[in-house]
Amino acid sequence: MRLYIDINSIKIGFFIALLSSGAIYLDWFGVVIPFVNTILGLLTIYFLLKSDSRVWFWSGFFIGVLWFWWISMSFKNYGFAWATPFGVLFVGFGYGLIFLFFSKISEFISSKFNNSYFLNLIFKATVLLLFSYFHPIEFDWFKPELIFTNSYLGIEKWQFAIVLLANILSIYKKNLLYLFLVILSFPINSYLDRTPLPKNSIVLSNSMTTVEDKWNSKLQSKHINIVLTKIEKAIANRKRLIIFPESIFAFFLNTNPELMTLLEGLSNDITIVIGGLYLDGDTPRNSTYIFKKGQFQIANKAVLVPFGEQNPLPKWLGKIVNDIFFDGAPDYVASNSVTDYVIDGVKYRNAICYEGTSEKLYKDKPKNMILISNNGWFVPSIEPIEQKILLQYYSKKYGTTIYHAVNMSPSYIIYEGRVYK
Repeated sequence: MRLYIDINSIKIGFFIALLSSGAIYLDWFGVVIPFVNTILGLLTIYFLLKSDSRVWFWSGFFIGVLWFWWISMSFKNYGFAWATPFGVLFVGFGYGLIFLFFSKISEFISSKFNNSYFLNLIFKATVLLLFSYFHPIEFDWFKPELIFTNSYLGIEKWQFAIVLLANILSIYKKNLLYLFLVILSFPINSYLDRTPLPKNSIVLSNSMTTVEDKWNSKLQSKHINIVLTKIEKAIANRKRLIIFPESIFAFFLNTNPELMTLLEGLSNDITIVIGGLYLDGDTPRNSTYIFKKGQFQIANKAVLVPFGEQNPLPKWLGKIVNDIFFDGAPDYVASNSVTDYVIDGVKYRNAICYEGTSEKLYKDKPKNMILISNNGWFVPSIEPIEQKILLQYYSKKYGTTIYHAVNMSPSYIIYEGRVYK
């Protein structure tokens, strides 16, 4: 490690990480300027490609910290607030080592070709191009092309490849004019074909319930009454669909027959999509309940949160971690497949929080998605902003309209990659 404790490499690595996260933090403060985001993204790629393995290590370290420090905020909800800084460092060093590994491979391959600088640039660019397919411990929130989501450049792989090629040529030829090739990655169709958000009769309910209050059994009656009041108001306003956030009912809803019957009755006047726990025999599931025309349907979560809902470690090691951090609580069980359901003739893909940001949910390009989330575990932080940017990315890439009902951050609709609140 002493070889990598180099002040200059640390400073350059931090600078690159700062550039890469600029659009996220500006968005956090409510500033979204495509021109600025474009420049920040191009500078990130330019300086990263020019750098050696030491800088790549520190870039990865600081990217891990600046992008994902919020992951460790959830520790406080389990009584381990003291572990937060260790969690941040773990994520930072994890991404640092991943960046170091890939850069070393690039340098090793280029060394077999007389240390060709051009090939070194090509291999590093290839790493960045393919990075989004690499998911450490099943976590796939880091995608280099994500930095261009709210910019003038496209986020498709071929568009990102053009951006990388323009940077390679400008570095190798020592001529910044080659950067103008990025114009070829401008998503002209998305600008020419822009259409306004279609009118709808949907209520995206929003709640501001802390994790402590949500799981406080003494407040269950209060939470139920708030939900029922919102449903009655939506009915009075002649809405056809109301969507509530994830686990708005933090209990096994199907074990409360009185409330189930009440919701079934209300669903004769309005379709209700609501998050709650579901006890499937002895199996706990994180689910969406769809109440429609006096009946209900269950849509179980198909992609679980690593560690938060399902331990990705080997079974014996996962049991130790669960015993230490989660009081021995069993993992949730994922559905074998994603669920689609139809409301008023429109098909919606079901998604619950983390899985809405997973590429697995978009494989067959669903036209519409109802996503319910609980961001209470990570606020205040940049997590809701990163989640929103990821959803914009997928909406652009797959043409999916996303109706997102959230707890502890604003609810919104994403249509053609644009956010409507």
